[in-house]
Formats: sequence, C-alpha cells, structure tokens
Amino acid sequence: MVSRLVLILGDQLSPGIRALREADKARDTVVMAEVADEASYVPHHPKKIAFLFAAMRKFAAELEDDGWTVRYTRLDDPANTGSIPGELLRHADDTGAEEVLATEPGEFRLIAALEDCPVPVHLFEDDRFLASHAAFDDWATDRKTLRMEYFYREMRRRTGILMEEGEPAGGKWNYDSENRKPPPEGLDASGPMQFTPDATVEEVLALVEDRFGDNFGTLRPFWFATTRAEARRHLAHWVRRSLPSFGDYQDAMLSGERFLYHSVTGLYLNAGLLDPREVCDAAEQAWRDGHAPLNAVEGFIRQIIGWREYMRGIYFHHGPDYLDRNALGHDRALPAMFWGGKTDMRCISECVEQTREEAYAHHIQRLMVTGNFALLAGIAPREIHDWYMAAYADAYEWVMAGNTIGMTQFADGGVVASKPYVSSGNYIDRMSDYCKSCAYSVKAKTGQGACPFNLLYWDFLARHRSRFEGNPRMAQMYRTWDRMDEDRRTTIRNEAAAWLSRLDSGEPV
Repeated sequence: MVSRLVLILGDQLSPGIRALREADKARDTVVMAEVADEASYVPHHPKKIAFLFAAMRKFAAELEDDGWTVRYTRLDDPANTGSIPGELLRHADDTGAEEVLATEPGEFRLIAALEDCPVPVHLFEDDRFLASHAAFDDWATDRKTLRMEYFYREMRRRTGILMEEGEPAGGKWNYDSENRKPPPEGLDASGPMQFTPDATVEEVLALVEDRFGDNFGTLRPFWFATTRAEARRHLAHWVRRSLPSFGDYQDAMLSGERFLYHSVTGLYLNAGLLDPREVCDAAEQAWRDGHAPLNAVEGFIRQIIGWREYMRGIYFHHGPDYLDRNALGHDRALPAMFWGGKTDMRCISECVEQTREEAYAHHIQRLMVTGNFALLAGIAPREIHDWYMAAYADAYEWVMAGNTIGMTQFADGGVVASKPYVSSGNYIDRMSDYCKSCAYSVKAKTGQGACPFNLLYWDFLARHRSRFEGNPRMAQMYRTWDRMDEDRRTTIRNEAAAWLSRLDSGEPV
C-alpha cells in the first residue's frame, strides 16, 4: 500500500484536524515545516513567528509520542526548500509518497500554492469551524445584506449555545447596550495567564532574534502558551478571573492596562490550540453556574460564533478578489507612525506601542483608533490590512480580510457594515483616558491644537457625501454638518487638508 504525506500547517495544531483523521498512522507520514515563504510574506511580528514555531515543534513532538511518523523541517535546516510545496516535494521524493492529505488553509494564497503543487494534494475542508462553507453560502444566498447579527442568531439556533427552549437565554439575542461602560477609576485587571519560556521556546526565540530581529515588534518578554494544555489553563484562568467583568468594560481603553478583561484567546483559537466550541461552552457554563453575568458571556460568545465564524464565511464566500476592493478610492500611504514613528496623537501612539510590545490590541483599539484613523485619513485599504496582518499574533487572512477591508475601512462598499465605523475624538475620549494627556485637545474642533479626529471626521463626511448622505444611519451627521455656517465648514476642510499634507510629507503629526 502506497504511503501518503499528511500536511499540518502552523495554524492547524489540533489533534483532531481533518487531515489526521483521514490518515493512517501505520503508513502515512506527517510533514510540518518552518518555511521562509510563510514566515515572511508579510513582515510578521516576531512574537507571532516565535509562538507558531514553538507551538509547531511541541505539537510535532506530541504527534510522535502518539505514534505518528513525523518529518519536521526547522527554518535553519540547510535542506529547507523555503516553501510548503517544496517541502512536500522533497519529502515525497524521500518516502515515495504519491499523494498529500491536507486540511484547507485559511488563505487563498496558500490554497493556490497547494493546488499547483507537483505532488497531488487532496484538500479537505477545515471542519474545526462551526459553520461550513456550504452552511454560510446557504445562509447568504438571496439575502440583500449579509449582516452579522442575523448570521449570529442563526448560529445560536444551530448550535444551541445560550438557548433555552428555542429562545435566546434571558429573552434577548444581544446585550451589547450593556457592554459600553467607560473605564472606571482604579480599574484593576489581572491580565492573561503568562508562561515562562522553556528550553524549546528559548531555542525558537534565539532563532527568531537572529532571522527576524529587524521586524516591527518586540520579541521579549515572551509569555504566550505554546501547547494545548497551556492554552486550556489560560482559558480557565480567564473564565475564573476576568469573564465576570469582561462585558461591562470590553470597549474601554486605558493607558498602561493593555489587556483589561479581554480573553486573548484569539491567537490560540486561530492556531488550533483551542476549539471554538470548548471556549463557548466554558463561558456558557460560567453563566449557568452563576459565576458570570449574561451580558459578559453573550458578548464574548458573539465574538466567537458571531464575528469569528462570520468573517471566515465572508472571506470564502467573496473569494480572493475581496482583498483588492477599494470602494472609497482611498490611496494614501500608511504613515510611519504605524511602525512606531513619532506622533503627538496619544491614542495612536498608545495603541501602536502596545501592538509593538505585545502583538496584541483589543477590538476597539483596532476598530475605533487605528482603523478609524486609517479610514478618516484615506489610507489605502490593502496597506492597513497588510499592517494588521504583520502586527498581530492572531492575524490570518481569513479573519483579517473582513475586519479590515470590510468593517474598519468600508472598502467592500457595505458588505460587512451598514455604515462606516467613523467617529470624532469624542468617542475615544469617552471610552479611554488617552485624551487627558494628549498634545491635541479633544475639545477643540478647529484651530491650533485641534484633535485630528475632529477635523478628519467632518472632512471624511464631506468628501464622501454623494455615497453616504442617503444612508439612514448617517442622516443626522449630515444634518449637523449642514447646520454649520459656511465659514466653519470651509475652515474644517482647509485645516484637515493642511494636516493631511503634513502627514503626507512625513512630518511628525
């Protein structure tokens, strides 16, 4: 009987992954590889590279302990071909394997590479998600709009999560209105569980320092979980310590409090160390046990079976061209301050510094600070998408495309969002303490020292009036703009243009 290769990618570190279930432990060989193509197609944060390499090495060891034959290629192996197809071809030549079993990657780029591989690859759909491609397509067919809220309700019904006799627990589908409290004085959050690097992790850290030391991002201290057992301990710690307060303050932003009550489970879910069902079950059980309130648990579960599953569905439903959408025609280059360049905007500097040091920022920091700024300033959507891909440890194209091209940048023309997620400085001031120590004044709408968000917000609305003035959710904004006297509107447009000119020239702003 001819042997086969079983490909396991760095974000497929799940013992029940489809390719392993389809394989025969007695005759097939698992292939795992740290390759330059995957480590450098964007300049990934060093913490992300180290996390995946360390977790891959440990997963490979677990497979060997379980009786699998594993061929593992390290990045610094002299025989390393530098690509996944190259490694498959090399190991096929060595073993005589004539076929590869693989679970579908989460990026069209890599799917195309496997389809063109010299060794025939049998791709199985990744069934670690709760909604299959067919299920999402069935839901999306013939709908005028693909709103996440309605997909989320369908997922609740289908899975039974937070359901009671066919109705949503507590009588409501969504408790988001209870989850927008500004940060209180003296908020004390313990943050995620942190793990001390062992010998395997230290070896990877040395490799990453040598090969990727110039990438944006601080490698040490490194504290991520790198095994499924550690990731499950991390989840249990968060459920016990932080879930009860997560809902109330999930939109809050505080200087020096980088995690607040957020779970930071995204990187473990997206790499396969945690399963979405087990994560949701743990949160739901906390509510049923009286440990966590419903608004916190529902808000968290919505992020998993709502947004996460929905974003994957959007990516595969719309295909590889989705990434190139640019409905608003934005073409400004990403400014240096996103890579740590000097800026007087405290909210941007706080979020970028946190991102550089932690490879993490929570959803409001991404949506309403960096994403909001990029949209208001007219940054090219693909540039900000690629930055998110490079900057965050939980970033993979299937989840980032809908969040950036769709949600934060409105570049898909309204597939994901019914209106652009834009705001002036008032929202950031309400939900954070950033503005208190900013060189700009959030109270100043124009003139010397006016908050750039205030200028750019109205300038954005004026630039795109023909597209948005008929949107019912934006009508009040345009009525407010029209009530301003002409001189004030002219001043706002001129000052916004001058500020953007300084940004384009590379001047610190």
